[in-house]
Amino acid sequence: MITLENEYLNVNLAAKGAELQRLYSKETKLEYLWNGDDQYWGKHSPVLFPIVGALKNDSFTYKNNTYHLPRHGFARDQIFNEQKNSDTEAIFTLTQSEESLKVYPFHFELRLKYQLIDRKLILTYQVINTGDDELLFSLGAHPAFAVPNSPKTDYTDYYLAFNADKKLTYWKLDNGLIAKETGSIALNGHKLQLKHELFYQDALVFKAMQSNCISLLNTKNDYGLHFHFDDFPFFGIWAAKDAPFVCLEPWCGVADDVAHNQELAHKEGIIKLKQGQQWERFWEVECF
Repeated sequence: MITLENEYLNVNLAAKGAELQRLYSKETKLEYLWNGDDQYWGKHSPVLFPIVGALKNDSFTYKNNTYHLPRHGFARDQIFNEQKNSDTEAIFTLTQSEESLKVYPFHFELRLKYQLIDRKLILTYQVINTGDDELLFSLGAHPAFAVPNSPKTDYTDYYLAFNADKKLTYWKLDNGLIAKETGSIALNGHKLQLKHELFYQDALVFKAMQSNCISLLNTKNDYGLHFHFDDFPFFGIWAAKDAPFVCLEPWCGVADDVAHNQELAHKEGIIKLKQGQQWERFWEVECF
């Protein structure tokens, strides 16, 4: 376990999955991250790689061969190499292995860099194609934030505030795959009140969200967070049934749709990286 710390924040990071496990504010004395209680969902903030969501029949084809991957890929269950550069920065690295090549026939280097800057935690993802062929991948984030996280508040006291959207159109899921039907949510002054029923049919999946910042706020006090992300074409919002958290999930990639032909190169949102190229995205959370 690596601990990062500055004047404002205390953060714990695990080698397994390079996963953020604690996000604590010294100012507010509040825990902002979900605690990983197995009763609801035993993770905190997994990295989704090399796919996001589910594959049709949990499989894909590449160069006339069929491979099998679980939902959200394998990186979240792997032990990363870890390097603490300072009290406020750490880097985690994962590369292909004999086992990974059996289910995902690509050479890669995946890096996660965590940084603390004032009241912000910044997570940068880097993917490098270290192989001879084009690298095909998707990547997504899945941080879960505690709701409620401050005294004398309930789940329904909290809401999400979107910096651009006035209405949300989401794609429905059919056994984890993108269905043909969409639904819509009208936002009241850019705000979506949280309620457990929102997630009774699985995650809300967005393909055309206009916002690049979502704030988690409540009606009882001034504590909250700003979650900022750029250049992620998809977004998911999810919680386990009746669980005291909400996941804010920027994605570069999305689950297969129900009619997908299972060719990895044809997968919606798939990223294609030439030999030697590097790809990078980041998100940041500011606690107050």
